[in-house]
Amino acid sequence: MPTPAGQESAVPDTVLYELSDHMATITLNRPDALNAINGELRQDLNAAWYRFRGDDDAWVAIITGAGRAFCAGADMRDGAGSVGVFEGTFWEKPTINSFESGLELFKPTIAAVNGHCLGYGLTGALACDFLIASDQATFGFPEVRLGVPTIVGAIQLPRKVDWADAMELLLTGERVDAARAREMGLAWRVVPHDNLMDEARALAERLVAAAPLAVRATKEVATRTRSMSWVEAVRFGETMRIVAGATEDAGEGTTAWAEGRPPDWQAR
Repeated sequence: MPTPAGQESAVPDTVLYELSDHMATITLNRPDALNAINGELRQDLNAAWYRFRGDDDAWVAIITGAGRAFCAGADMRDGAGSVGVFEGTFWEKPTINSFESGLELFKPTIAAVNGHCLGYGLTGALACDFLIASDQATFGFPEVRLGVPTIVGAIQLPRKVDWADAMELLLTGERVDAARAREMGLAWRVVPHDNLMDEARALAERLVAAAPLAVRATKEVATRTRSMSWVEAVRFGETMRIVAGATEDAGEGTTAWAEGRPPDWQAR
């Protein structure tokens, strides 16, 4: 796939990675298989998230799918390695082994769901901060209809939507359309299909206008303090305020405001 000037593309092509204006676009690229996850795609997707996390020039990520699906879940015809190949015993396996299973990532993330979003696909979309859905998107956890439980999705979904709505998806294995996903709070916004990526990029542009290190510190506070007592949460937050306040960007924000000009963030 040709790469526009100023952008980078990852190899191999099961996952595409493009970076422009601090916005990384990660595209699942097995359209003939509805972007179902096999071992190759799993490894490439993990690599893309690690690349994004480690790139100081990448401040926001958009993940989407090529073709008519976001991700149809694990590839039932070629599923070896779809969860990942990791060292460990039968019992002692790495718990955090992918973005959707809890890889710590405090840069903002956007799921632009362009079609079927099922199983692992929905788990990955739930891991993002924002889920923007095409009006043609569908959502579901079909695992129970195949005789297997949903695990990470069952942990994530009740934290995103009301209990009964979560159980509807998890225990019936049925799909819901974009309108129902918006109604239950699963989708943040539903937009016309042809406008999906424009809407996702418009949100990303809003996010990169803010100081990137302050954004990451704020997201980390919001993430970690959910399981803390009030006093511990405030103490942690105030510590993060001191850390972020010592960055060059914090000084730049104050100077830019005093001079009446847009800040020039450097992520340092």
